[in-house]
Amino acid sequence: MSIYIIGDLHLSFSTNKPMDIFGDNWEKHEEKIKENWIKKVSPEDTVIIPGDFSWATYLEDTCSDFEYLNSLPGNKILLKGNHDYWWTTVTSMKKFLKENNFENIEFLYNNSFLVENKIIVGTRGWINTNKSQETIKILKRENARLELSIKSGIKDFGENKEIIVFMHYPPFYKEIGISEEINFIKTMKKYGVKKCYYGHLHGESHKEAIEGIIDDIEFELVSSDYLKFDLIKIN
Repeated sequence: MSIYIIGDLHLSFSTNKPMDIFGDNWEKHEEKIKENWIKKVSPEDTVIIPGDFSWATYLEDTCSDFEYLNSLPGNKILLKGNHDYWWTTVTSMKKFLKENNFENIEFLYNNSFLVENKIIVGTRGWINTNKSQETIKILKRENARLELSIKSGIKDFGENKEIIVFMHYPPFYKEIGISEEINFIKTMKKYGVKKCYYGHLHGESHKEAIEGIIDDIEFELVSSDYLKFDLIKIN
């Protein structure tokens, strides 16, 4: 069994939200994703989607998007992105999935999963574009959620397993650097995290991606257009 990842599906089967403003490569991107997905993923595998799954505004409008996802092989774990306006409480979302017989989808939110003996954790994150009190408040909240997710994994699955972090926003940006306001790195180091995957960046903003090993942690951008709408295997 393997673990795959692809972020930012930006599905819009029930809404008119074309993504070609980020480039012609987004034309019929859902077909490209499906084709690549079916070639790689088996029913026993797990696919992690770190945010921006659907453009729908309300949960009831996501049905077609979840039908698409549910029809694809493998178990899926979804993280919240900045455009997932449909995201409500985990209880409500799980009820919605059950009512619609979507049986192979889970949500990563203040919790954790054990997949292939690896602890899967994460949080949405935020953009540190200014030093406003509101921005710092959100950053602290998101970092607290990351730590809560990590602690959940250690408590439920033990201390001697690899912890992999997934975020929607990049943990930091080139134009800002690793500032003291962003404590995601410190939290990851505190718990011995060695890998972090994130999405959010599209088109020209790919140049803002920071990848490679920084402070003993490997960072990788996995937004779907950056991956040419293909999944990458991480285990």
